[in-house]
Formats: sequence, structure tokens, C-alpha cells
Amino acid sequence: MARYTGPKCKLCRREQQKLFLKGERCHTAKCPVEDGRQPPGQHGYPRGRPSDYSFRLREKQKTKRYYGLLEDQFRRFFNKAEKTRGDTGEKLLTLLERRLDNVMAVCGFAVSRSQGRQLVNHGHMQVNSRKNDVPSYIVEEGDVIRPAPKDNILEMVRENRESMQEETPAWLEVNDADMTVRVVRMPTREDVTL
Repeated sequence: MARYTGPKCKLCRREQQKLFLKGERCHTAKCPVEDGRQPPGQHGYPRGRPSDYSFRLREKQKTKRYYGLLEDQFRRFFNKAEKTRGDTGEKLLTLLERRLDNVMAVCGFAVSRSQGRQLVNHGHMQVNSRKNDVPSYIVEEGDVIRPAPKDNILEMVRENRESMQEETPAWLEVNDADMTVRVVRMPTREDVTL
């Protein structure tokens, strides 16, 4: 399993925008984007007007970093989106939004996508009452996702859910009583938070 293991705040500084990769820290004044630090590297801010290619590259890199993907996996998602009907960009974003590790983060079961990825990788999540340990699993309409019935996992998920600062998106329905998430419909471009 390949993933980026370096400093996450460095990625936000590079994009000069909050990507919310560190959970709680991104909402405080400790975030390096808040105090106006320059992008990493010897030369800091780029000079001049960015080209069209530069703009598109930064947007692609931002999307990859936001969802925690590397180039090959991102390319596979793009190829899958390209084969479906409709706008490729919108299809790509909705495919990425439907990843299981992302669903954990946006519904509040995990404080960040990396924690959601770890919860799924360690087998602490069930999809339709079956253990699922694949973070890139694409959820479908009607799927029910719940944490494994272990006391420490349920307690951690409950704490994460209570500390959540954003609203749950409309395409997901969360039941706080039994800690389940149901996919009500497929996400649209308006549901994507990036």
C-alpha cells in the first residue's frame, strides 16, 4: 500500500490553501496556512503569472493530495471517469468522493481522510454487515456502513462524530443511535467539499 508519509502541512503550504489533512489542527491558529508561511522550497513564492498548464497541474495536485492518492491510483480513477457518460471532471470528483476512506471523514467517523484510511485498513469498518479493509472501495447507493462492534472503536468513532465541525453531506444519512451511515444517493458536484 503506497501513500504519502511526509509532513502534511507542507502539502497545504505548497498549494497555499487549507486541504484539511490534519483534522483538528487545520481548524486552529497552528495551521501554517493561517500564519502566512511561504511555500516550501528554497525559492518560496513563484514569480510572474502562472501559465494555463501550471494552473491545471496545481488543481490536479490539490485534488490528489486532498484525497490522499498517488499518481497511478489517480490515473486509474481518471480512466474510469473518462469511460462513463457525462462530464469527466464531475464524474472523477464524484468517484473520489465515494471512496470508503473519504466517506469515513465526511460523515465524521474519522477526523481526517488518513484516519479514515487507517480505520478501514485495520478492518474496523463493515459495509453491508461484511468486513471491508479496502480504503479505495467505492460505495454504492443503499450501502450501510458501520464500525466493527468493538467497544474501543465505537467509543472513538462516537468521540470523532461529536467533535465534527462540518455538516454531514446530503448524500449520506447518519444514524447516531446505532452509529451507521447509509448512502442515500450518489454525490453531485455540489456535494464535493474540495
